[in-house]
Amino acid sequence: MGKGTKQLFIQTTSLIAGFMVWALISSLMPFIDEDLHMSAAHTAWIIAIPVFLGSIFRIPMGYFTDLFGARKLFAISFLVLILPIVMISRAESFASLLAGSLLLGLGGSIFSVGTTSLPKYFSKDKHGAINGLYGIGTIGTAITAFLAPVLASGIGWRNTVQLYIFLVVIFAMIHLLFGDKQERKVDEPIMSQVKKVYKNKKLWLLCLFYFLTFGSFIAFTVYLPIFLVKYFELTSTDAGIRTAIFIVISLLFRVAGGWFSDKINPYFVLILAFAGLSFAGILLSFTPSLPLFSFGCLLVAVCSGLGNGTVFKLVPLYFFKQAGIVNGLVTAMGGLGGFFPPMIVGAIYSVTGHHAIGFMGLSELALACMILSAWTYYHERKSISEQIILHSNEGITVTDTEGIILKVNPAFTRITGYTLEEVIGKTPSVLQSGEHDNEFYRKMWFDLKVKDCWEGLIWNKRKNGEIYQEYLTIKAIKDDAGETKNFIGVFREID
Repeated sequence: MGKGTKQLFIQTTSLIAGFMVWALISSLMPFIDEDLHMSAAHTAWIIAIPVFLGSIFRIPMGYFTDLFGARKLFAISFLVLILPIVMISRAESFASLLAGSLLLGLGGSIFSVGTTSLPKYFSKDKHGAINGLYGIGTIGTAITAFLAPVLASGIGWRNTVQLYIFLVVIFAMIHLLFGDKQERKVDEPIMSQVKKVYKNKKLWLLCLFYFLTFGSFIAFTVYLPIFLVKYFELTSTDAGIRTAIFIVISLLFRVAGGWFSDKINPYFVLILAFAGLSFAGILLSFTPSLPLFSFGCLLVAVCSGLGNGTVFKLVPLYFFKQAGIVNGLVTAMGGLGGFFPPMIVGAIYSVTGHHAIGFMGLSELALACMILSAWTYYHERKSISEQIILHSNEGITVTDTEGIILKVNPAFTRITGYTLEEVIGKTPSVLQSGEHDNEFYRKMWFDLKVKDCWEGLIWNKRKNGEIYQEYLTIKAIKDDAGETKNFIGVFREID
């Protein structure tokens, strides 16, 4: 087993363990609430605090992973998690339970450790699939959502929580014994990294996308058990099983999203994912029957998974040298996406008595992200085309349908001596040498109109009056309706 594969296995299983701990309170809340008799507001805060702090902690965790390596960060995190597990198992009030939940967020923050560490072991064309496979580790929430209620029904919720002490101790030892001590470190001050990336629009675009995709995943994971019990009157065990199914489907499609992003343009995958989320939000807003509600939730699972896997193909693609701090920021925004929207939806529900506005908000945000993804997709394609034109060694001229010059590249200026400012708004006749008669140019235009293409040798004249020979190719550029919009001429000088 290679070093990269070994670390992928260790870190993915560690993420499973971390997310199992992170989901403890939300999965056991029906049992805890029955024992401690908390208000609805207190319950919401107890569930939300680990999500919020787990998001915020991801920013320093990504940076410290670059600084100290995944081995130390995982080991220390698991040892620290012993404290909140003990505190929660002994809680007798809202205050003591809240105190324990404060550090429980550390279980969710370790996500950015692996997303920062693992790309170091693999080539860029595998980053999407690797981060997708690592994302399987978030199935830990599904395991706890399914297992914890079953155990709590038999041995009580306090004993169930205490069992997790063995889990974190085992994984702390695994990292101390088998973690990579030679992982490549990045010793750059955090503010220096922030200054290099915070003005990059791509960073905030990815933060927005992950806020929606991972936020949807976390929000549904945390609140779905409560929603199903309260509004559809399912048992806690049944709700836990359905939530586990939601999580598993999302994780499988997270892997698919990473794999597809390695094969096709990632923004195309995002467009599909956001379109699906937008439709799901509309469906859920009408408070459908349980079968339709389940279908809407499954659609959220599929699309959020695709989006999650795709975003973490793009992060190392754009920010490989600042992966630690960027992974921290993006994953933090994803976690916050699971914290704030449910709180806002809860506040809206307390005023209006229904969740339609909240689910419509999901739909509208997804629609906005779909538009942004489409814009970025076409903008990058256009940018690539412009870079090709800019760096080509052959002269390039772009005209409108009347032959008026709209753009030339640097090679055009190097060959002819004319700058863009000198030829823009004019026709290519400015280069005519007088060596060809009108019949030559008439046939050229006839071929362009009939065949959409002309190529051949032509004599032209530089700005300094020197006549030279070039091989010229002219092609018509058409729109989707088949209408000619421009002509592009590409030429090289014949010595």
